Amino acid sequence: MTTPDYWPTIRELVAWLDKENDRTEQEITLRILKLTEEAGEVARAWIGVTGQNPRKGVTHTPGDVADELCDAMVAASVVLASIVPDPAAHFEAKLARIVSRPRTP
Repeated sequence: MTTPDYWPTIRELVAWLDKENDRTEQEITLRILKLTEEAGEVARAWIGVTGQNPRKGVTHTPGDVADELCDAMVAASVVLASIVPDPAAHFEAKLARIVSRPRTP
């Protein structure tokens, strides 16, 4: 099974953001902050799955967490594509380095 290449879509999103907001240092900072916002939404959804907040109880599903994780992945990909010329190659190289690390219990 092949994984679809989502980088063209990410590049479209970056182009749209660049057109609307330019690609200044401040804009890159805001894109990074968007990623941290999305990470917070993942945490909030997981807290909702576990019912960790006794005042609210169970408020989310694992599907909600998966959706928030996808949002975080897109946000991270947009930032990556905003700061390196070939985000796919950079990601693949980093993933290869991660996979090659020794795995000890």
